[in-house]
Amino acid sequence: MMQTPTLKPLHILEIKPFWSQMDALGHLNNAVYFTYCEQTRIAWFEAIGMVDFLGGKSEHGPVVINAYCTFLKSAKYPCNLSVTMFVGEIGNSSFMAHYEIRDQQHLYATGYSKIVWVDYQKEKSVPLPSSLKELLI
Repeated sequence: MMQTPTLKPLHILEIKPFWSQMDALGHLNNAVYFTYCEQTRIAWFEAIGMVDFLGGKSEHGPVVINAYCTFLKSAKYPCNLSVTMFVGEIGNSSFMAHYEIRDQQHLYATGYSKIVWVDYQKEKSVPLPSSLKELLI
């Protein structure tokens, strides 16, 4: 299990799952956990004012090159969840985002994704914007 207490929290998003996100057994579908991490990541980019990359308005922006999730406990409908995004290792053109999906009593899943800043036209990595790097450190 990932240990996130030593990681710097970046954003928390409160989520109330829809019935349609459950599987036949009434558990939150595994794929939805990845969507919740994505929603949290985008909400963080919105909160810090870095959304020019949305809708193709920017030459550079983030690309997720991997995503990983460890399912620890089944979340069942109805529930209220919070997704916390933490910053992990920071590189020249990338950073690791770690996630915890929980309610007040249980930790349901942990995960991470590697986010690389890229030149969209050249499809090559570029250095993280200095304003972003300052927020991550």
